Amino acid sequence: MPVVAALAVAVLFTGGCSSAHGTSPSGDPSESATGVSESPSPSPTPSLTPPYPTGASGCHDNRGWTNEESRDWVRLVVDTPKENYGGDGLRVAGQLGYNGPPCRKITVQVEFWKLVYGVADGDRLSDGTRPDYYFDIRRVKRVELHADASAEQKIALPTSLYATDRSPCEGALLSITVGKPLTSKELPKEVEVGGGESLWSRGTVDFRSQRVADYELSQPSAPQVCSPDGKPTADPADVPTPGSQPTDLYPTDLYPTPDHSFDIDDVLRSPTP
Repeated sequence: MPVVAALAVAVLFTGGCSSAHGTSPSGDPSESATGVSESPSPSPTPSLTPPYPTGASGCHDNRGWTNEESRDWVRLVVDTPKENYGGDGLRVAGQLGYNGPPCRKITVQVEFWKLVYGVADGDRLSDGTRPDYYFDIRRVKRVELHADASAEQKIALPTSLYATDRSPCEGALLSITVGKPLTSKELPKEVEVGGGESLWSRGTVDFRSQRVADYELSQPSAPQVCSPDGKPTADPADVPTPGSQPTDLYPTDLYPTPDHSFDIDDVLRSPTP
C-alpha cells in the first residue's frame, strides 16, 4: 500500500642503539678494553587485528550476531551505485580477507522505492522560497541476497525508475536492509531534498529502523514545479530552485537594500552655517 508522509525541508532542495669504549684516565684507549658496538634493536612490526578474524574453519564465527552486528558487516561489503562511480548498479564485494567471511550467510534485502513529490496545496511559490512538500513512496523492486563475501554479486538498477527523462517530480530511493524486508512502519517519514542539484546527491533519509545498513537517494530534478498530486505544472527553467538567491544583489542600484536608500551627497555635504 502506498505510504504518504510529510517532507521536511531542512537544507536546500564526515631499544635504540648504544656503544661502549673503554678509555684510560688520560683519555687514551685502554689496552685491556675491547670496543663493542651494538646493533640497533629492530622496532616491532605492528600487527593489525582484522575486525572479523577467521578461525580454523577459514571463516568468522557470527553465530548469535545481533541485527546491528550484521548491519555493520554489510556496510563494509556493499557498494551503492554512487560508490561504484559508474552508477550502473549495486555491488556486493567478493573479496574475503580482512572483512571475514562470516561462517553463516547474512540475509540482505535490496529494495528500490519510487518517490513522487508534490508541493503542499496552496503553497505553490515561484519566488525561490522553500515550499512544503509531500511525498508518496512505493516499492518497485526487491532482491534478497544471502551474503558472505565468497563471491561478488551485482544488482542492476530498475531502468524506468532511474531513467534520465523521468518526471521532475519523481525520485528513487535504494535501501539495503539486514533481515526481512522493510515494513511500512520502518519507512521514512521525512526526506531531505535539494531540488535542482545532482540527481545522485545523497540527501538525508530518516528511516525508522536500525536494520538499514545503507541507502542512496536519487532526488527529483525540480520538485518546485510539482502540483499537490505530483504532476509537473511548469518548465523547471521558469521556476527558481527553492532557496535560490537573485543573481543581482542590488537590482535598483540602491544601498544597502532596495527599500532603504540615502543620498551620498547629503552625507558628504558640509553643514549649512
